[in-house]
Amino acid sequence: MSKRILRTALCDMLGIEYPVLSAGMGPTLIGENTGAPVELVVAVSEAGGLGVLGGSGFTVDELRGAIREIKAKTDKPFGVDLLLPKSLDMDGALDAQRADEIPLSVVLKSIPRPHQEWIEKVRAELGLPNVNVMIKTNTTTRRPRESIDVCIEERVPLFCAGLGNPGFMVEHAHAVGMKVLGITGNAKNARRMAQSGVDLIVAQGHEGGGHTGRIGTMALLPQAIDAAAPVPVLAAGGIGDGRGLAAALAMGCVGAWVGTRFLATEEGGALDVNKERILRSTDEDTRVSTAYTGKTLRASLNEFHRLWDSSGLEPLPFPTQIVISSALLWSFVEAHKTDYVGGLAGQISGLIKEIKPARQVLEEMVEEAAEIIKKKLPTYVTS
Repeated sequence: MSKRILRTALCDMLGIEYPVLSAGMGPTLIGENTGAPVELVVAVSEAGGLGVLGGSGFTVDELRGAIREIKAKTDKPFGVDLLLPKSLDMDGALDAQRADEIPLSVVLKSIPRPHQEWIEKVRAELGLPNVNVMIKTNTTTRRPRESIDVCIEERVPLFCAGLGNPGFMVEHAHAVGMKVLGITGNAKNARRMAQSGVDLIVAQGHEGGGHTGRIGTMALLPQAIDAAAPVPVLAAGGIGDGRGLAAALAMGCVGAWVGTRFLATEEGGALDVNKERILRSTDEDTRVSTAYTGKTLRASLNEFHRLWDSSGLEPLPFPTQIVISSALLWSFVEAHKTDYVGGLAGQISGLIKEIKPARQVLEEMVEEAAEIIKKKLPTYVTS
């Protein structure tokens, strides 16, 4: 069978074969790789899509090293995703002037006492070990501008802002031949990003995993496309097979930004327990909560959600809340209490029943979308 051709303007813009990007997922604040390692980025790019490295959990030096490792393994285009929030909680636990690595026990002493007491209470009641891992002052918590400079110096083909508007760095990126992508969850921000000069916008619906907004994908896409015009828009949130890709293209998007389906691949860097939870999920087995980062974030439903909801505490500002979730996560893992462990995942989890190579996921997605567009959609058109 001949190879399918599925091209949009996105392919010409980025120099790729298929209009599919893997979402930027990467290591946690502590530094354990639980998202999209170099192997996944390379696999997606080599298969004809564009792999995106989530850089928010790396130190600045680690980010540069990961970028160079990708370059050594593929000559295909790729991207790097960084978080650029408007404000950071930098006065306490994650002070930017601290060392590159800080013992978790030290960081915990600087968060509010009620939150410390709650962690101690949970550990005591569940018999959890006191895991003292190292917290990294990473690309988000330690002057994000340094990380942007690394991407520009390394001439990363596509810069992606997972949070925040990257318009301020567009001129510098364009000067070295880079493209810039912003991610939004509503039409207002899509318009604002388009006016700031970005090249591409991802409109992510409420269904999506990770940090997500309040508007569903089907309602968001046409409004974001209209608001951002003429800047091209990619769809995200609830896309895990060729049907979702075809729907996104039919809505007027130039491609898709796919997270959970690529996370649950052989190359995906999620913990095994998180991959297994995705495989066991139904469409109702994820939740949006501020428990993990202090911002609304969708993850696989687990007992940590219920534990946090019953705490009576307010989440700490981003990213200090990550200290709490990280402190307990590794205690849960060490104690083999997997009912309390669940990683970032979208509602499309219910569709995923098998861990496959990333190349196979991409090729099957393209094949199914092409089949729908070529053979099925025309049958609905009458003169």
